[in-house]
Amino acid sequence: METHLEEIRNQQRESWNKFSPGWKKWDKLLMDFLKPVGDEIIRLINPKETDIILDIAAGTGEPGLTIASKSNGCKVIITDLSEEMLEIARENAKLRNIANIETHHCDVCELPFQDNTFDNISCRFGFMFFPDMSLAVNEMIRVLKPFGKIAAAVWNVPQKNFWVTVIMDTIRNNIDFPQPPPGAPGMFRCSKDGLMKELFNQAGLKNVTQHEVKGKLRCNTAEVYWKMMTDVGAPIVAILNKTDEVLKEKIINEVFQAVNDKFSDGNVIIESSALVICGEK
Repeated sequence: METHLEEIRNQQRESWNKFSPGWKKWDKLLMDFLKPVGDEIIRLINPKETDIILDIAAGTGEPGLTIASKSNGCKVIITDLSEEMLEIARENAKLRNIANIETHHCDVCELPFQDNTFDNISCRFGFMFFPDMSLAVNEMIRVLKPFGKIAAAVWNVPQKNFWVTVIMDTIRNNIDFPQPPPGAPGMFRCSKDGLMKELFNQAGLKNVTQHEVKGKLRCNTAEVYWKMMTDVGAPIVAILNKTDEVLKEKIINEVFQAVNDKFSDGNVIIESSALVICGEK
């Protein structure tokens, strides 16, 4: 891997490890939020009793743990770049009495598995952070058995994801900070319609499909929303840490106001939109 891509990977590993306590703290809320996407990935790959499944960039364990819980006969290999996130995944597996999983700390661009190992591959919200998406999908294809499927999810356009944009737009309106170059890793890197389908097609996958899946972030209050986002959102915290207390308080107040204006009934349940892409080797 090229040096600049290694630097991106190492920065991401450090960031995910640092924010893993926040993901553990908010695991129940976040997994409820992301469940519809995970369920759709599972539906598309349709794992069988004897399958060996690879779940890439699984974080605290999903959708790999759910796949494993549905069938004791299948085996699920859960991978992530962050050692600390995988530790949480193992804790979650133990709490749910799920034994048919293994965890591997590894980089998607250098998978430590032999060719044609896995029956199917899942990847929920990983692609937008991979340093080299083409290399990542080609590695997935390498370890996938013929006729196996890859199902992946990425975030849809910003306009359909208020749960992210309300904070980032407020920060942007108050702070002049450099924007990442086009195509750089980030939340909406893969949101352009057809981008992921083209990536899968160019890699040689067949029968590629894409469709939208919606979710609901059930925060209930603006305060819970703010606490959760600043516990798990590394880019948000990185910017806020560089501001003085007066400006930070102004941003907090404006975010609270925007959220409460949108949910005037006092019940903050924010809809999200993701794209789920599936292709066959």
